[in-house]
Amino acid sequence: MPTWNEVLAEIQRENSVGPLDKVRRGYLRELHEKTGRNVIAYYSAFIDRPRVEGIEINDSDINAFMAVSHKLDRTKGLDLILHTPGGELAAAESIVNYLRKLFGKDIRAIVPQIAMSAGTMISCSCKTIIMGKQSSIGPIDPQLGGFPAQGVIDEFEKAINEVKKDPRSLEIWKAIIGKYPPTFLGECANAIQLSRQIVLDWLKDNMFSSDPDKDSKAEKIVDALGDHNHSKMHARHVDAEEAKQIGLIIEDMEDDNDLQDKILTVHHAFMHTNNAVNIKKIIENHNGIAMVQHMQHN
Repeated sequence: MPTWNEVLAEIQRENSVGPLDKVRRGYLRELHEKTGRNVIAYYSAFIDRPRVEGIEINDSDINAFMAVSHKLDRTKGLDLILHTPGGELAAAESIVNYLRKLFGKDIRAIVPQIAMSAGTMISCSCKTIIMGKQSSIGPIDPQLGGFPAQGVIDEFEKAINEVKKDPRSLEIWKAIIGKYPPTFLGECANAIQLSRQIVLDWLKDNMFSSDPDKDSKAEKIVDALGDHNHSKMHARHVDAEEAKQIGLIIEDMEDDNDLQDKILTVHHAFMHTNNAVNIKKIIENHNGIAMVQHMQHN
């Protein structure tokens, strides 16, 4: 496997137009040739540019998936490489529904490093998830306006209980609860219910579709990933071993050294592109068809 530095050196040796693109696409093609499956990589530059608007999964991504899925041989299934901090629940649902219409249930998620929140949800819609020792998924508890939905509900419940015990605390709790807009509590409850139900349905419909215990297994996973009181923080990382323990079907990247090398080399190439170019997101297939979202200059 070419290492991080070796991939960088290869990029720097290229004198042709677009050396980053040439190297990255070459390694994507090698991964496709190894697996015999379609490959689509979804890479966000969130590690380098965490606060950039649009860095997350959002509705604009469906146009990119339409472009990179066009003319692919749908009988070969899909390996979906995900590197994302997460994003909008509705957008993730739309992406999964679209890819399912094209490739059916023959979709495998690959997480070279991080696929959090809505990225974890998309991974749970797949038949299996490939993870390495360095890979992480995360909790699926929804966030609204930067607030954890379950945390908001818990805070309201705590306020009610505290005021019942000591009515004098009402003014203090008014100031705390007053930061939330009207109807926000109901929106939080609906978001929690929807996110849980969507992932529950996806798990039962694909990853555990032929398992007689699919209901209980899916419930266990959703309880583990969706419980804010368990995870404590939305950014908490769940590695491959913990993902297995909660019941997800995980393929160890290390079981196939050649596949591991090809996945991680693709990952290095995308990360070098993110580091070198003023972009926020790349969605690209093994044929070199890509949609690149650039940073906007003020």
